[in-house]
Amino acid sequence: MLQEIFSFFEQTPPVLGAFYATLFTWGMTALGASFVFFFKTMNRAFLDGMLGFTGGVMVAASFWSLLAPGIEMSPGEGFVKVIPAAVGFGLGALFIFGLDKVLPHLHINFQKPEGVKTPWHRSTLLVLAITLHNIPEGLAVGVLFGGVAAGVPEASIAGAVVLAIGIGIQNFPEGVAVSMPMRRQGLSRWKSFMYGQSSAIVEPIAAVIGALAVTFFTPILPYALAFAAGAMIFVVVEEVIPETQQDKYTDIATLGFIGGFIVMMILDVALG
Repeated sequence: MLQEIFSFFEQTPPVLGAFYATLFTWGMTALGASFVFFFKTMNRAFLDGMLGFTGGVMVAASFWSLLAPGIEMSPGEGFVKVIPAAVGFGLGALFIFGLDKVLPHLHINFQKPEGVKTPWHRSTLLVLAITLHNIPEGLAVGVLFGGVAAGVPEASIAGAVVLAIGIGIQNFPEGVAVSMPMRRQGLSRWKSFMYGQSSAIVEPIAAVIGALAVTFFTPILPYALAFAAGAMIFVVVEEVIPETQQDKYTDIATLGFIGGFIVMMILDVALG
């Protein structure tokens, strides 16, 4: 099955492949959001475990799929070789930091909204919070596909597809995490689902932008890979992990994180 998937993407133009791959990650978000049609509430221990799993996948993907290849393809030796990764990583984190301060959003536990003040409804702010998570994920997939389009040896279709699979897996609980709180707040099942799945619309957009940027400006690839990694790590540390530490299920969330890291590491090393 995986071989057939790899074969399909090898025959598809890489930028279009990035779009298709992130349609899958969007679909996994929608699948998670669809749980709202069957359940009105979700066990908090399960949700924290899934969010922890999400964080583990994102951290593992940041290293195995983005930082390590970015360092490997950088020219030079020693400090010179690691500079693109260091600069890109810092810029990626600062990019999400800036969005976090400007973009109005609300976390899953419906605490005080962050970003600039706005009269927008709380459900809209929650969608924007998860959308903020999804920007670096789509960008990461797109950058890898762009590296393939640019003919960079260290970038492979298999690696890009495996990253998309890993992100898709962790998008499932994100869909649940958006739709369920909205259902509890009194929204209809359909509206809760639509809000939940819409948070991942940004992924195909970010993927195409990332792929096109690297295709036309190949030298930026090591920086772009590290940029996506820095953005993802910032999201994990600032948003995902704190979200799992709000109640008594912190151990479950931690074990979920470890599980997510292991799954993504195995996927990337064994298949990528």
